[in-house]
Amino acid sequence: MGQATIRTTEVKNYVGQEVHLRGWLHTVRRLGGVVFVVLRDGWGTVQAVTESEADLLAVLEGGVSAESVIELRGVVVEMAQAPGGVEIHHPQVEVITPVTEPLPVIINKREVQAGLAAQLDHAVVVNRHPARRAIFRLAAGVMAGFRETLNRKGFTEIQTPKIVASATESGANVFKINYFDQTAFLAQSPQFYKQIMVGVFERVYEVGPVFRAEPHDTIRHVNEYVSLDVEFGFIENHFTVMAMLREVLAGIFVTLQEGYSAELALLGARLPTVPETIPHIHFSDAQELIWQRHGVDVRGEPDLSPQDERWLGEWAQAEYGSDFLFVPGYPMGKRPFYTHPDPERPAYSNSFDLLFRGTELVTGGQRLHRYADYEAALNRAGYRLEPFATYLEAFRYGMPPHGGFAIGSERLLMQLLNLPNVRLSTLFPRDLARVTP
Repeated sequence: MGQATIRTTEVKNYVGQEVHLRGWLHTVRRLGGVVFVVLRDGWGTVQAVTESEADLLAVLEGGVSAESVIELRGVVVEMAQAPGGVEIHHPQVEVITPVTEPLPVIINKREVQAGLAAQLDHAVVVNRHPARRAIFRLAAGVMAGFRETLNRKGFTEIQTPKIVASATESGANVFKINYFDQTAFLAQSPQFYKQIMVGVFERVYEVGPVFRAEPHDTIRHVNEYVSLDVEFGFIENHFTVMAMLREVLAGIFVTLQEGYSAELALLGARLPTVPETIPHIHFSDAQELIWQRHGVDVRGEPDLSPQDERWLGEWAQAEYGSDFLFVPGYPMGKRPFYTHPDPERPAYSNSFDLLFRGTELVTGGQRLHRYADYEAALNRAGYRLEPFATYLEAFRYGMPPHGGFAIGSERLLMQLLNLPNVRLSTLFPRDLARVTP
């Protein structure tokens, strides 16, 4: 039997032994009479060093360049000044798949120097860069932490259709598709289905793509993203939902801290502390605060602008030392028809946004749960009942008070890593102009 292949992250466990690795030729450099070869696999990099170029003839004489796929054998030696404290001596390199042309974007430097457009155009290669790869491994960690936290709380994961018969939020910002002999839409969210499934499992969640045909060309919008959705029954009001969201976020960050320290360190990420109780300020009070502190009269506006959110984030940090701030009580006119109004202030809703470091991260709230309330809400909104008949059937036959929320995975990573554009936390972004790669 041949020698087992190990990962670069395991090399430190084999000091004094010969090892066998497979991966990509990250870089080759000469320094005096010494040749350094760096191999990259799916987990990290390791450096091989030799003074005998004969050991590396396959690489040095074969005309191969960076990103060639190689096998590397050699002896592991402790070396304090080497990356990771170890390096490989007496290396023997075999080329499996040679690359003989220049890369479209150089990815063997500490940082990718290309502009955003070039990085996105050549993402199939650029995403191999250790820092880019670390972002998407953290994305996997976010999903893992989300699932682990909710599984422990008795939630059931579901997968709902992405081809739907009617718009979830409104008729304006949806992608129409030809579905055989009828018109259908790409789902804006799993909202209807996750509410329906509360009647089956009581507590449900979903991790999946959603599609928004919003003509936004901003640093924080893309038209397809991963939504982390939660819905559960027998709540008291939207504060019950906010408390659950707090626990989910705390669980996600514990997962990242415990299992993704290398990626966090590589990216210089600062994990937030999630307070036991996240501070909150009612929407109307938030607008009054902005008026008093900044002299900008946003009172009466139906929503918060990005600048409003930044000001509120600064206030939460100064007042509470918190990276997070709940803003409950958005006007009913700004929320979808299924949103439960505040019983004491019917013009405002039992819904909320959660700001993370001054940017909206999560929207959620309490939903209507009585059939008669849905009839009235749809009539007020000017919607016919027929397109919602299947959805409404669940409410004809008994639904508990319930609510939920949705976290945008890419925006969470953007804020966590202080990235300048959400496209950098999106594996293959879809926006107004981009449908490839």
